[in-house]
Amino acid sequence: MEKHRGFPGRLAGTDAQFTIRRASKDGATKIIRRERYADRRSPDRRADEAFLQALVQHFGAEPFERGNLDGGRLSWFFEREVVPAQEDFDPESYVALLRVDMLKAQATFPQIFAEGWSA
Repeated sequence: MEKHRGFPGRLAGTDAQFTIRRASKDGATKIIRRERYADRRSPDRRADEAFLQALVQHFGAEPFERGNLDGGRLSWFFEREVVPAQEDFDPESYVALLRVDMLKAQATFPQIFAEGWSA
């Protein structure tokens, strides 16, 4: 399992986890598409923004291995801002390749692109 050094482990002051410490004996948590509703709590929205900002800063538009990134957190973005980067994508694999869809990410979270990347 790839450990993404320098990637934040969680959002400070919350229980929002961004990475896991070690691989599970039972395999990786399956990445599924979770719906983000408009009435989500403020800490959840901050965690979404911080996680996507970390993905953009770490990987940009380049493909990246899932590795130690939390499957539950990735699921909030899957098939929207984070998409499979390979045709034979396995949502239960630590070596599955993903990428940030920068145009979708910028449309959904314009505030994280205010001073940086633009489409």
